[in-house]
Amino acid sequence: MTPIVPSLQIAYGALRTNKVRAALTMLGVIIGVAAVIATIAVGAGATARIQQQIASLGSNLIMVLPGSITTSGIRLGSGIALSLTQDDARAIATQCPAVSLVAPVVRQGQQVIGGNNNWATSIQGVTPEFLTIRDLSVERGVAFTSKDVEAANKVVLLGKTVAANLFPGGDPVGQIVRIHNVPLTVIGQLAPKGQSPTGQDQDDVVLMPLSTAKKRVLGASQASAGAVGTIIVQATASSTMQAALSQVRALLRQRHHLQPAQEDDFTIRNLEEVFAAQESSARVMALLLAVIASVSLVVGGIGIMNIMLVSVTERTHEIGLRQAVGATTGDILLQFLVEAVAISLVGGILGIGVGVVTSMIISRVAQWSTVLSTGSIVMAFAFSALVGVFFGYYPARKAAFLDPIEALRYE
Repeated sequence: MTPIVPSLQIAYGALRTNKVRAALTMLGVIIGVAAVIATIAVGAGATARIQQQIASLGSNLIMVLPGSITTSGIRLGSGIALSLTQDDARAIATQCPAVSLVAPVVRQGQQVIGGNNNWATSIQGVTPEFLTIRDLSVERGVAFTSKDVEAANKVVLLGKTVAANLFPGGDPVGQIVRIHNVPLTVIGQLAPKGQSPTGQDQDDVVLMPLSTAKKRVLGASQASAGAVGTIIVQATASSTMQAALSQVRALLRQRHHLQPAQEDDFTIRNLEEVFAAQESSARVMALLLAVIASVSLVVGGIGIMNIMLVSVTERTHEIGLRQAVGATTGDILLQFLVEAVAISLVGGILGIGVGVVTSMIISRVAQWSTVLSTGSIVMAFAFSALVGVFFGYYPARKAAFLDPIEALRYE
């Protein structure tokens, strides 16, 4: 019989004799493991949610916005100048090799009327490329085409939020909505996108051909009929994002006749960097939560050490008898170490169950997505085993190196 088998038998007998003490000792490990699993699941859920929101916006996106202007020494905010045009968008699409798609956009908040209902929302004049860049699909009906843009046809696509408020319980396709007393036909309803990383409802929108918005609904600027509010650019790949940024900036500076000493009259935002920072923050928060939860496992380990020290003191005479009949230092060390590890492993198994259930409860009650991973469960269980070995070693070593004569005298 290998030394580990009798050590397991002795450990089982000792733990069975002190059931309440063993259960209370395991409680610290159970809480620690459950806390680690639940917090990692919550953190992973937050990260997954951000990734999903980022994906909903589209990939490899660059936003080009109008810049600021200076009047009488007063510098006005970004977006005031009408410095971007449809010609700029066409030039970017044809002269920047690192760019795959370009979509000029005009945007304005307006009241939309449908039947007896009305709703304040964001009206956006776009081109068909906008739908591809933003990964938008039509759930009902059809999308407008480049022919609709050329003819400035009075057609619109409704986001799910707008459709639900204007035509509750009904199919909006084929219905007429009015914006600025202009009747427009609903030809499609967009598939839901949910919230953006900034918390905006991406389904609260009305899309129409860019020319329709400028000529018939929102009106074109008298200062620049070709002006647009934003140009959305999609790079050919993540690896070409920096090249696309450089190419777009150089082209726009050339087109706007800016001298080397002059500042850009436009603003370029790399959304990938912004979203990467948000995702990184979520991961750091998840790691911080896991570290905090791990403290409870350490506390549970300290509990194991305390109980094992008490056990060594109570069983000093027993240890002396075992040494007297031939038990070696290694036998005594293994016996008490097995007891400590057994407590932590059983507590770890129970803690996994509690952690999984807790994650499900958090997801259901708090309406917060949680992601359980095999890695976090294995890590928490392995950590609980290490806690048992680490905090059980000192009491076990103390028992193993007791003087047999002194131990036999102990009452």
